[in-house]
Amino acid sequence: MPLRTTLKPNNIAMKQEQIIYFAGGCFWGMQAYFSQVHGVTATTVGYANANRPNPRYEDTDTDYAETIEIRYDSQIAPLSFLLELYFSVIDPTLLNRQGNDIGRQYRTGIYYTNNHDAIIIEKALAELQTKFSKPIVVEHQPLENFYPAEEYHQQYLKKHPGGYCHIGRAAINQAKEARYIDKEALRKQLTPIQYHVTQENGTEPPFQNDYYNKFEAGIYVDIVSGTPLFLSTDKFESGCGWPAFSKPISEDVLKEKLDTTHNMMRTEIRSKTSNSHLGHVFFDGPNELGGLRYCINSAALRFIPLSKMEAEGYSEYIPLVSEEN
Repeated sequence: MPLRTTLKPNNIAMKQEQIIYFAGGCFWGMQAYFSQVHGVTATTVGYANANRPNPRYEDTDTDYAETIEIRYDSQIAPLSFLLELYFSVIDPTLLNRQGNDIGRQYRTGIYYTNNHDAIIIEKALAELQTKFSKPIVVEHQPLENFYPAEEYHQQYLKKHPGGYCHIGRAAINQAKEARYIDKEALRKQLTPIQYHVTQENGTEPPFQNDYYNKFEAGIYVDIVSGTPLFLSTDKFESGCGWPAFSKPISEDVLKEKLDTTHNMMRTEIRSKTSNSHLGHVFFDGPNELGGLRYCINSAALRFIPLSKMEAEGYSEYIPLVSEEN
C-alpha cells in the first residue's frame, strides 16, 4: 500500500520521531548513507510522487523520483542536520542526474508532510544557493505519494557490496561518524576564537595562541567533543607558530578533506566526532618522526596535563605519555 499524505498542523513537529523524504539520484547509496546516521531509526527506498499507483522500477513513465523515506529522532538528528548531510552527497545544480545516472527518476528533491518542515527546507535551500553560482534545482514540495520499492532494492548495497552508486564509499563509511552539533549552544560554550576556528574553518594568529610553545606532558583533546586527539610525546617545535604533532593518537579520530581555499591545495584535518576544523597536515615534518606535520590550532584543542588525566577520565592514555616529554 502506498503512503498518501496531506499536510498536517505545525504542532506535529513537536514529536520526536519525524519522517522526511529525500530524492538524490540512485536510492541505493542514499539508503546506505542515511541508514548509518546517528538518530536515523529506519529507512525505506521507494518511488515518490508518481502519476499513477503502484509503479515498478521499470515504470519510469510514471514520473516517479527514486526516493528514500527517513524516520528519525529529531532530538538527536534534527531536520536541519539531515539536510546538511543530504546536500553533502548530491550536486544540487544537476537537473535529472546524479553521477552516471541520468533520467528524471534521478532528480533531486525534498518531500515533506508538514508545514513546519517546509519552513526549515526553504531556509536551508536559500542558504545553499549562496554557495553556488549556478542555480540549484532541488525540488521541494509536499509528498503526494510514496510506494516502497521491490524488496531486492531495500538495503541493496548491503546485499551487493560491489554495487555502483554515485555516493563514494568513503562518504558512506563516514556517515556513522556524523553527529549533530547545536551551534547556538556551542557559541555560548566556546570563546569567540574557539568557535571561529572549529565551526567557521578559521585560523588563529601564529605565535599568539595557547599551545604553540607548550611542551608539558599530557594529552590534547577536541575542545568540542573531548575526544583524545594528540599526545604531548608526539609534539615538536616546528617554528610555524602553531602546535605541531608528528601523528594523531589514532588515525580513526581524524578525517581529511581537500582544501583549495586561498589559491592553495592543502589537506584539511577535522575531528571525526565533532566535525570541527582542527588545522592541516603537511609533509615537511622531521624525517625521524615520520615526515608529517599536523599543524593544529590551539583554539581547537584542550590540554589536560598528565597530573589530571586520571581525574578527567583519560587514564588509559597515561602509559603513552612520558614525564620526560
